[in-house]
Amino acid sequence: MAVRYNADTKTFILETKNSSYLMKVSRYGNLLHLYYGDRVPDEDLDYLIVLADRGFSPNPNEAGNDRTFSLDVLPQEFSTSRSGDYRSPSMEAVWGKGEVSCSGKVAGYEICPGAPKIEGMPGLRVMPGEQGETLVVRLEDPVNGLEIELSYAVFEEKDVIARSVRVANRGRETARLEKVMSVTLDFMESDYDLIYFSGRHLMERGFRRIPVSDGIHSIGSSRGASSHQYNPFAIVCGKDCTEDSGQCWGVSLVYSGCFLIEAEKDQFSQLRVSAGINPQGFSFQLEPGDVFQAPQAVLAWSGKGLTELSHIYHRIFRENLCRSPYRKKPRPVLLNSWEAAYFDFDGEKILSIAKEAADMGVDLFVLDDGWFGCRNNDDAALGDWTENREKLRMGIRELSENIHAMGLEFGIWVEPEMVSEESELYRRHPDWCLREPGRPPVRGRYQLVLDLSRRDVCDYIVEAMNGVLDMARIEYVKWDMNRSITEAWSALLDRNRQGEVLHRYILGLYYVMDQVILKHPEVLFCGCCGGGGRFDPAMLYYQPQIWCSDNTDAVNRLKIQYGTSFAYPVSTMEAHVSVCPNHQTGRITPLHTRGIVAMDGVFGYELDPTKLSEEEKEECREQIRFYKKYYRLIAEGDYYRLTNPYENRYFTAWQQVSQDRKKSLVSIVITDKEGNDAQRFVKLKGLEPDQFYRIEGWKGKYSGKLLMSAGIPVPSELSEYAGIQLVLKMA
Repeated sequence: MAVRYNADTKTFILETKNSSYLMKVSRYGNLLHLYYGDRVPDEDLDYLIVLADRGFSPNPNEAGNDRTFSLDVLPQEFSTSRSGDYRSPSMEAVWGKGEVSCSGKVAGYEICPGAPKIEGMPGLRVMPGEQGETLVVRLEDPVNGLEIELSYAVFEEKDVIARSVRVANRGRETARLEKVMSVTLDFMESDYDLIYFSGRHLMERGFRRIPVSDGIHSIGSSRGASSHQYNPFAIVCGKDCTEDSGQCWGVSLVYSGCFLIEAEKDQFSQLRVSAGINPQGFSFQLEPGDVFQAPQAVLAWSGKGLTELSHIYHRIFRENLCRSPYRKKPRPVLLNSWEAAYFDFDGEKILSIAKEAADMGVDLFVLDDGWFGCRNNDDAALGDWTENREKLRMGIRELSENIHAMGLEFGIWVEPEMVSEESELYRRHPDWCLREPGRPPVRGRYQLVLDLSRRDVCDYIVEAMNGVLDMARIEYVKWDMNRSITEAWSALLDRNRQGEVLHRYILGLYYVMDQVILKHPEVLFCGCCGGGGRFDPAMLYYQPQIWCSDNTDAVNRLKIQYGTSFAYPVSTMEAHVSVCPNHQTGRITPLHTRGIVAMDGVFGYELDPTKLSEEEKEECREQIRFYKKYYRLIAEGDYYRLTNPYENRYFTAWQQVSQDRKKSLVSIVITDKEGNDAQRFVKLKGLEPDQFYRIEGWKGKYSGKLLMSAGIPVPSELSEYAGIQLVLKMA
């Protein structure tokens, strides 16, 4: 059993294959956190709760004269405001005459099979044949009538616990939630490091590792999307934790909107990690009988370092989160028209590009921005999802038929959440966008954001997107979003509910995607938000692959894909070979290297093949053949980061290993070359130590133990920005 309750000790025990998670009901009804780490047989961990008089730490009334019991010190599963705990709370609420105190006491629990669906939001699923149970603990406040349900879905074989929170107003007065965190994880020590992933548009998910220090370190987004700047994923790890050893805990929020992750080291050197909806600008009104559902947080522990933690997240996201039929299907190799043509194209130009793409062995042609309305630049036509007959005289249907006749599938770009002021939609419905009354709008990329907190707007988008997909045979959709939200004000909500807009927007987006995707399950939907601005688990629930970044420079992508790999599998990262000099950096990188880097993701092209030489086209054909030959290894193999590009300036290396350990692919890219350079080696990982392997193109065979202990020499003849791929097969 994955979930048990010991009535004698009032302890809840959650167990996965390799981890244990324990919590107990205190003598006063509080739910205290006991332990999360390596699996242990013990069920009574009371000794870990050390009670002492902490002076200025207050004591609950029910404790009487007992000055040793204080919520200011004790590790908790869900911390409420004004309870005596001065640390950052899990929840803040206001009701009645302005009261904010809340006391969540355990009122009951249930254990149910599987993982119940989270209403209106994405979450993990227990797949057929898997073991899974869910514990729901109910907390109640007898004064204000708030009921808090803490849900723990245990994925036993996947080593994952998925936590979510549901708040119900069972009282007689209106309550206003001002903060609801999906998870609070209290550590009784703080000698840890915090790993998080930050950046900016074109340089997303940079790896950051800092020591936990006094006070609060927070990451998050207030931009209406999970953002380019921070990813809703963080790791707490021991100081000695490496890729291959040491303890680490992962927290990943399944949410696409404004989020907050906090790491707080308190006065007694304890650590509290919390993750949930960003409380900045957030409030949610609950009338009597109303319920609020917070997003799911995915927790994982590893005792064998960061690589194992990544493998846990890769498996659970790939197999239990993505629900597209493409979850286990080979993804088509695509060519996207954006860097090939931008807005400057007509039907003939598109067909000439597609013809050359087909000749190269590409599977799918994607028509990017510029095909609809009067769209010839950034400042017009968003919202008018009808084909531009002046630019495409043959129309989308005929264009699609011609492309299919070449042996290609056809895909199309949309940006359904946006509207241009220069559009028929805006002229008809200026109130449909998010903007404050009486003020000129704040523009981003010359466009405004449609108000997805409104059902009428959502239904229009559903109708418009279904219309796009019905106009021709379309197998792929690139779903873009090219600005952040500034004015979170909706014309349909009263002044007391404007703090709900950003969250309701995300719920509206989930509704829209559900409606469109479920009607077109055969279509491969690809997420894009200026590249990687909404690269989060929630999007993967709807769209099994996401543009990793708008930055297509191969050398920059080494760092972007490195950071992304800590939580997200290769099969979710769309990556393309682009033109040189690169359009973002001006860097010139060999075509071979661009191919190697793009194969560290869902492989494709973003260039004009009509401008390639015959030699370059043949190289592209070989890249495609290679990728398809080793697709399962690349997309589903265990992933190993062999170097850290933030520490090793000379080369970046990574490796995929098949589940049976019989095959492996090693990729190396030279990033800094010196004259009369030293010989460098890279140590491989994940091989069977007692088995022998042959390396294609090399003589002899080598034991897995040798390859992992001594490594292989990085070829000294490789020039700067050159790369190499090595295929290993068990002898």
